Amino acid sequence: MRNEVVIVTGAGQGIGKVIALEYIKRGATVIACDLNQEAVEKTAREIDEKDKHLYYPMACDVRSEDQIQELTGHVKQQFERIDVLINNAGVSSFKSPFELDVSEWDDVIHTNLRSVFIFTKEAAKVMQETQYGAIVNIASTRAMMSEPNSEAYAASKGGIISLTHAFAASLQDSGIRVNAISPGWIHTGDAGELREVDHNQHFSKRVGVPEDIARACLFLTQKENSFITGENVVIDGGMTRKMIYEH
Repeated sequence: MRNEVVIVTGAGQGIGKVIALEYIKRGATVIACDLNQEAVEKTAREIDEKDKHLYYPMACDVRSEDQIQELTGHVKQQFERIDVLINNAGVSSFKSPFELDVSEWDDVIHTNLRSVFIFTKEAAKVMQETQYGAIVNIASTRAMMSEPNSEAYAASKGGIISLTHAFAASLQDSGIRVNAISPGWIHTGDAGELREVDHNQHFSKRVGVPEDIARACLFLTQKENSFITGENVVIDGGMTRKMIYEH
């Protein structure tokens, strides 16, 4: 993916950070944006010296249309193109629906869902000029199944899946593909924290890691895979396909 320009939102930690690093390994120029600029700048110091010129840490509050427009405008001015957008930024708020106030609901929806609409729209304006682009939205298996007290998060992730195929339809004549990934359990901490029972909940016999999602992003955004668009790819080690009987 050498010479391709990639934007990754929520790149300060976890899945977003690993996605950004995997694209850099393949020679892409990565604009890593996060609300926490210190986090993306810390990552910049960890990158191998030979690859530092490929990594551009930037602050961006994805709840702000102005900041998204400013960032995409800056990328267009500096690089004259955007090839890939990974909409990864997200927050969660797990509270009883009777205790979740509207401002908390709005914060989750604005961060997780509204940002995908705005960022995709603004990036697509630039992608249209080259008649090429690949966008991946990070949804969740919680769009299809739930635990109690997850209304805001579930709604935002379900909306991302719907927005994905809607954008795939709207942008088809511009050479822009739009897909989603729904991760299952992806552990971003110390692997030693996990128990055998955690791994055995999966057909894969292991809990996922951020690299599993990063590799899927790479696959979906490769030009050779241009026949894949409007899809939601579930990556969960088989957990959502597992029948569970309570005894």
